[in-house]
Amino acid sequence: MATIGQIIFCSMITLIVLFGAVIILILALSLSGQLSEVISNNISPIASLGDDELLSCYLNAKSQSARLSKVSVTWEKTGLTGPVYRYQDGAPSLVNQNSQFKGRTQLFPNALLVGNASLMLRSVRESDGGEYTCSISSSGGSGQVKIQLKTAAFSAPTFKFTNGVLTAEATRWLPKPNVTWSDFYGNGLSAITNFTENSLGIFSVVSTLTNVNVSDSYKCRIGNDLVTANSKATFTGAGVTENTYFTFSTASSLLTSTHLIITTSILSFYHLT
Repeated sequence: MATIGQIIFCSMITLIVLFGAVIILILALSLSGQLSEVISNNISPIASLGDDELLSCYLNAKSQSARLSKVSVTWEKTGLTGPVYRYQDGAPSLVNQNSQFKGRTQLFPNALLVGNASLMLRSVRESDGGEYTCSISSSGGSGQVKIQLKTAAFSAPTFKFTNGVLTAEATRWLPKPNVTWSDFYGNGLSAITNFTENSLGIFSVVSTLTNVNVSDSYKCRIGNDLVTANSKATFTGAGVTENTYFTFSTASSLLTSTHLIITTSILSFYHLT
């Protein structure tokens, strides 16, 4: 008959074995995830209409230098029949490709060999917005990731100064933006803003600020829920220079990504009157 000490000892050994098995299982699942997880650098991109957009998708392989085999990739868009793009058996398979994307999509075969299945979408259209699914199957693992693409039109304003009036003009905005002005200290200023909509529904913006002091600098903010152009106009001895950067924000992310575009150029010659 086993003593109490023997029973306790056997129970402890059993618990240790079970605990070790659980740890091994967790490590195995973790390593498996590293080998097969499909991820994207940006699951909520904002594409500029008419420009090309790279939709990021790749296999998060344990060894980024490992060459994969038996790579199959399918890109699909929710609500559409036929794939956006399909690659299998070492070549594109586009027989049933959705007509909206014919001649406008591309993968990169050399990149596929290391698990990069990012899709180049040419000449972005407003109708391209929506949810995409990238699915990868290969010798190094498999999986899928969803990407929510939004489309917009945006452009940096140009500035002109004439007879005490500073004008900012931006030619491409969609959705329709709001425009605000402020001085160097952040105080809000009153301006007159006009919008013109073309046949494609894209807005051009002309905003004028009066009673301008050439010894000061001014900030103009043009933006909507997706994109904001933050511009600073500074007077120099020869004209007006501008610095502009864009901020991109998405409803699905708490973070705002910032793309800095700095243009420093003489835009107009002004007259002190």
